[in-house]
Amino acid sequence: MSAARKRVAVVGVGTMGSQAAWRLAARGAEVVAYDRFAPGHDRSAAGGESRIFRSAHFEDSRYVPLLKHADSLWEQLQQETGRELRRLTGCLLMGPTEHQQMATVLHSIAEHGLDHEALDAEAMAKRFPQHRLQDGDAAVLDRRAGFIRPELTVQTAARRAEQLGARIHRYTPVREIVPLANGVEIRTDAGSERFDTAVVTVGPWVNDLLPDLPWEVDIRRLISAWYVPTTDAWFGEERPAFIRTAPTHCYGLPSPDGVSVKLGLSRALHEPAGDPNALDRTVRPEELEIFTELIRRHMPDLHPDPTRLAVYMEGYTESSRPLIGSLPGADDVVLLAGFSGHGFKLSPAFGDIAADLALEGRTSQPIDFISTHSRTAA
Repeated sequence: MSAARKRVAVVGVGTMGSQAAWRLAARGAEVVAYDRFAPGHDRSAAGGESRIFRSAHFEDSRYVPLLKHADSLWEQLQQETGRELRRLTGCLLMGPTEHQQMATVLHSIAEHGLDHEALDAEAMAKRFPQHRLQDGDAAVLDRRAGFIRPELTVQTAARRAEQLGARIHRYTPVREIVPLANGVEIRTDAGSERFDTAVVTVGPWVNDLLPDLPWEVDIRRLISAWYVPTTDAWFGEERPAFIRTAPTHCYGLPSPDGVSVKLGLSRALHEPAGDPNALDRTVRPEELEIFTELIRRHMPDLHPDPTRLAVYMEGYTESSRPLIGSLPGADDVVLLAGFSGHGFKLSPAFGDIAADLALEGRTSQPIDFISTHSRTAA
């Protein structure tokens, strides 16, 4: 069967699923997508109005070619839809010089010739006085970086897929995915439908939908908090996002509306989410203590009391590397899961890779290090 005629189900139309639906529909596939809510909802990890895009990578320099592919597709999606989904304002990368993540990011910059600027303490104090460096800290400005609008992105990619012929079943949770001898069956409360291939991108519901998954995906509850600056420095001519590696890994973004600064924490500081259908969205006062200490130590120009709090979910693998590829014993089921808090910026590339795998059974993108093929540990 030719790629143009292939029937593909996309299960979950969030961060990855909306992009996969767009890329599949753009390549002529017959796309039918399902979501338990609707594209752009805030029940998982795509909320909070902003996410970071960056070219340099702390975790592994092998992501950089994929980031370059994503970069091109971000531009393409904006051009096709006329929506500003991403704004390149730069991203400050800060942490102790000897920290492994700082070494990795500097290696990725050098290996791939990324546009950047190293900043000493004097330059930081002059240009970015809102940040306080500690003795021994390094600071790098990733110039090909900035922020993404997550809810708008998901809705826009899904809408573009529909314009290209995709059908999206909103408020239609998939109950079961049944591999067949030649294809796959999707079962919902409304009945069942057969497809050539299914792309599964259900985020924190992956363990519920695929209980026999051979890899563990740890679902964590994360908090975003918004703080109002007490000075104008946060919204000067340069408004980069930022990431700190140590002693407490955190990230932040000046809000697009010029009012507040969004802060978030890393995996080690996230509690287990429990049942993804019953997420505790109440933030306890003691959960804010770490944010208060971060502000005191590194960002004293922020008022210590938050003006807004929100709780989301993300799935993490043990290695923090996502699972991308076919399920063992089910070649017609393509899985994308466990993006471990750093998948949104890459989502157009991962959606394109999902389309490759669903339509051709292979991809030319360098995914050996994140592929499910021959993978034993998560």
